[in-house]
Amino acid sequence: MSEFTVQPLLQTPLVAAHDVHCRGACRHRSTEECAVATHLVFPYRGLFLRHVGSTQSVADANHVLLFNADQGYQVSHPAAGGDACLSLSIAQPLLRELAPAGLLQDRHKPVFRGQSLRIDERTQVLVALLRHSLHHGSIEPLEAESLALTLVCRSLGPRTAHAPGASHARQRLVDRAKLLLASDLTRRWTLAEIAADIGGSPVYLTQAFQQVEGMPLYRYHLRLRLAHALDRIADCADVAALAQDLGFSSHSHFSAAFRRAYGHTPTAFRQAALAQKL
Repeated sequence: MSEFTVQPLLQTPLVAAHDVHCRGACRHRSTEECAVATHLVFPYRGLFLRHVGSTQSVADANHVLLFNADQGYQVSHPAAGGDACLSLSIAQPLLRELAPAGLLQDRHKPVFRGQSLRIDERTQVLVALLRHSLHHGSIEPLEAESLALTLVCRSLGPRTAHAPGASHARQRLVDRAKLLLASDLTRRWTLAEIAADIGGSPVYLTQAFQQVEGMPLYRYHLRLRLAHALDRIADCADVAALAQDLGFSSHSHFSAAFRRAYGHTPTAFRQAALAQKL
């Protein structure tokens, strides 16, 4: 059985979108791979680690991964279950035009300085909307191209993107916390449990997470759970059952959290995603 399955969703002269699923059988670092062209990868299910030299980045639904042309990298899957991502390739001259100069190594080439950026809730909605609408054939190529470019602008925009910034030790501590959350996404964690498991004090973990991710740990966890809902909602007719599966205390609690994050109820989003009218 192949480690990867790749489903083409869109192919135009300017934009290519693929739905990429990985079984996650490789727990340790894979053999080195290399991207042919610079592109963006939006994880929407599961988690993996991407290694570039001595640095690593956690790939989950709260981030966009920045893959540079001709840059070697390795991946590993410390959490079971594999992952699924929306891979988005933009014509290189257009990507260079869209990307803020501060994110690029050379303003004349679309090569990014960092490995990843944290994205906001609206960007997560755009990822889900583009993927679901392409899967269900409810969007025309011209509209899909426009939505893809909006997604790129949003994910790289200075008002929404957040580049991690902290010491190596704090970054690794936060990465361990993310891996723990991913190991049981629906569990109602306490701060003391997380701190004890990863080997840090609750106060230090709270401060480190805020510095690295720019948000409290509880909100990061909530956004992962809600992103999982975005993944499943288009094919789920029973919202109450989905709320229970995701560990929410009730249907109303889930719907309220979903609406605060995304501006729509789960049912309204499902209808909009299938009709592509959000």
